[in-house]
Amino acid sequence: MQSTSQTLASMAEACLSMQQLKIIHGRALRSNLHHHPIVLAKIFRFAAVSPGGCLRYADRLFSQIYQPNTFFYNILIRGYSKSSTPSRSVRLFNQMRRNSVDTDGFTFTFLVKSRSRMRIHSPLIMASDEIHGAALKLGFCLHLFVMNALIHLYAARGVPASARRVFDETVGADSVSWSGLVAAHVRAGELELARQVFDEMPDRDVVSWTLMVSGYAQAKRPKEALELFMEMRDAGIKPDEVTLVSATSACTSLGDLQMGIEIHHYILENGFGWMVSLCNALIDMYAKCGCIDQAWLLFNSMEIKSLITWNSMISACAKHGNADDAFMVFAHMLDSGTRPDKITFLALLTAYAHKGCVDNGYGLFESMQRDYGIEAEVEHYGCMVDMLGRAGRLEEAYELITGMPIPCNDVVWGALLAACRIHGDVEMGERVLKKLKELRPDKGGYYILLRDIYVAAGQRAEAIEVRRTMDVNGATKTPGWSWVGDEHSPHHSS
Repeated sequence: MQSTSQTLASMAEACLSMQQLKIIHGRALRSNLHHHPIVLAKIFRFAAVSPGGCLRYADRLFSQIYQPNTFFYNILIRGYSKSSTPSRSVRLFNQMRRNSVDTDGFTFTFLVKSRSRMRIHSPLIMASDEIHGAALKLGFCLHLFVMNALIHLYAARGVPASARRVFDETVGADSVSWSGLVAAHVRAGELELARQVFDEMPDRDVVSWTLMVSGYAQAKRPKEALELFMEMRDAGIKPDEVTLVSATSACTSLGDLQMGIEIHHYILENGFGWMVSLCNALIDMYAKCGCIDQAWLLFNSMEIKSLITWNSMISACAKHGNADDAFMVFAHMLDSGTRPDKITFLALLTAYAHKGCVDNGYGLFESMQRDYGIEAEVEHYGCMVDMLGRAGRLEEAYELITGMPIPCNDVVWGALLAACRIHGDVEMGERVLKKLKELRPDKGGYYILLRDIYVAAGQRAEAIEVRRTMDVNGATKTPGWSWVGDEHSPHHSS
């Protein structure tokens, strides 16, 4: 028959919520077993690190422990390493040192994780963390998991030189060590060096493959991302959620519908179809590859929809010119209790722009700020300028730009200049180009737009003068690119 302490420890081990834990803790108090080492350890562990725990409760428990040992410090440091206040872990470590409590490898592993989640502004600390120094001083750099944690710390900060230094000092580096080094180069945007490390790896696991695939996808190198993804499959490595999202994103960038369909089939065949992030990526892929019906089928089949799901479908409808569908999805989104964000409103403004509903667009623009507390960003203003420009309300668009409470960019002014070309408004075009020359005197496309406005108005002398000004300012026309053929090779057009 179990003793009371064993019963309480078992109950704490099987606990699922703080409500249950408080009942167990109460029983421990009534039985005078709240300081029993095993009972206390189980209660404290749940409160500090379980998903259903409570760090504040763990903190109060910790303050009542007489001379807490390494175990209790480590558990609380671990809890704070995953929290919104990771800096508390460092304070606990300093308290631990002041109280002469022994540290171990776990202390530093959890501590380094905390440091990787803290905002560090000093370049010196970014490249050589003080916790790294403490680990060296106390002799924990022979512990592989501590060294791996340090490699990933510098990787998270995008400091590959420091990650390499730790890697070179690591005894018996494993796949976690190698992946950390790959991650450091990827984070720093050094994809060639990342690939070099990846190719040198003795054993590549799903993490290292995913790092490279996602690295290429995020760096707008989709062709390389898909090539590596196919190599990964050929090597018999089963991709995970992140790999599949990155590969789907690469298909979207390339407009490779066939490969996207293959990935969709793989997702379904391997039981990943329930994952919201994958469904979101597929909706975006189908919509941007022109298969809006397939995007709808996928959207309607999803039992759980995130904010990104709703935004993806609203954006898909807007870009396909289905404004009414976009607003219908938005209405369902509000009914579901999902709160819109700035991306939602950008998609809706795009829908109004395509439909030519300027007054409704203005109403939405004001509602976004008034009713939802979302401050308009430059992209929202750009959408409004496009909307007004399409409707020929150029003076209103000009006043909107000049009244912006945030700095404007050349893209917004460029949208107005394009509208001037459509409507043949020479005077407004001249005013807009004056602003553009202040922002981007080197961008030749804007000069060419005004030249075209002059040509259309029969003002050839002014068109020649614009061309001369363009040459004087060293402005060049931005080359165009288009995707041609089955091999997805970019072809230059000038």
